[in-house]
Amino acid sequence: MSEDKKVTFNGLVTERCRQYFGIRYAYAERFEYAKPVEYADGTTVDATSHGPACPQLRQFHQHLDNPHRLFYYKEFREGIEFEYGEDCLVLDVYAPLDAAGCPVILFFHGGGFDSGSITEGAFDGSLFAEKGVVTVFAQYRVGVLGYLTDESIEKKYGRDGNFGLDDQIKALEWVRKYIGCLGGDPENITLAGQSAGAISIQYMCLNRDLEGRFRRVIMMSGGGKFPDFALPKYAAETRPYWKALMETAGCSSLEELKVLPLDRLFDAVDELKSKRKDTVYNTMPVVDGCLIPEPVGKLIKNPLKVGYMIGYTNTDMYAPVMEFIGNKFGKKNGAYIYFFDIDAPGDGNGAFHSCDLRYMFGTLDKSRRPYGDRDREASCQLATYAANFAKTGDPNGPSLPEWLPAKPGAGTRVLRLAPGQTSMGKAPYLRLLKNMLTKGDPKA
Repeated sequence: MSEDKKVTFNGLVTERCRQYFGIRYAYAERFEYAKPVEYADGTTVDATSHGPACPQLRQFHQHLDNPHRLFYYKEFREGIEFEYGEDCLVLDVYAPLDAAGCPVILFFHGGGFDSGSITEGAFDGSLFAEKGVVTVFAQYRVGVLGYLTDESIEKKYGRDGNFGLDDQIKALEWVRKYIGCLGGDPENITLAGQSAGAISIQYMCLNRDLEGRFRRVIMMSGGGKFPDFALPKYAAETRPYWKALMETAGCSSLEELKVLPLDRLFDAVDELKSKRKDTVYNTMPVVDGCLIPEPVGKLIKNPLKVGYMIGYTNTDMYAPVMEFIGNKFGKKNGAYIYFFDIDAPGDGNGAFHSCDLRYMFGTLDKSRRPYGDRDREASCQLATYAANFAKTGDPNGPSLPEWLPAKPGAGTRVLRLAPGQTSMGKAPYLRLLKNMLTKGDPKA
């Protein structure tokens, strides 16, 4: 619950909503767990400019000759000036003009746990504000700064790794404590995220210590249990990888790595990544006995009893896997599942991974793509479903096609947002498999 009613946030006002940018929610030294921000009575917080994103590889090594990277650069980042800095634990908030006791969506961006920013082009909470929802976007630590492990960390804290996941929980605690000052209801919080952000939320839903701190979740391309080889390792299993990074950087200890200039740190990250094929499996959350207390395969059998909304797209990253794990988890837990089946106009990449972000946040007009009337209709529907879900746990409402929740023991019928209409249906597994095999990663 919001505890300090005397905190004032000075933000910006548009015709659509109130905006508060760059609000610091925690502080953290490199390879240290974050400490939450605490406001004194009468504090006034300037919230008129975006804060930095976590330093990441693309800041120093963009590799735009890689078609996969170039595609997402053009899709979400081209033309945007990004600021990076280690003091990056900040929030952007969009609130209705007359916000009071509004439901809250706290959103975590994707980026494979090693990149991403809340200032990318798809993100804007104005549409949700118009629908009566306060939306919070959180920066958090990624890559080496978010997921390095070392025995000295465990010796100091009794746990190891997961700085980025811990940041997200710190953001949730800030929201619970202070969002009332911005018109939100701290007892009606929905966690939302896409890709790595959604996977992070899935792990939060397996942590009993977080019971009662949020009511619902929206997981876009990341809900369910991934194959065993892609699940979090024990923290100790990832330490050899980070030892190799220290050697590559010319450091003999974590203390030396803590003070290494960022450009040299990411030179070492890039060099090691070019030599090894296991970077993705070491640069992600780990089983630490705390935030992820046990192996995910065990924990996922008994997740938190919250409301679930799960989505995936027709040319998603490993599309048939996303469909299988999302449907399996969704049926067991009564989730509202959507299948996004509208190909993005302008090229042959289909409904690529994360294409539904612009529809969810109503930012189609900020894109280079020639979106049409059906795209805008689907965007309005998806955003309204999500806003209704955040308010009451039921996405349905007037003028919306009926969305039925998944049920154990029943066939898997999902809400299909298709080129012609939105209705209950099934995701065509064989087509998803074909898309994965023939289209692969989207190309610019």
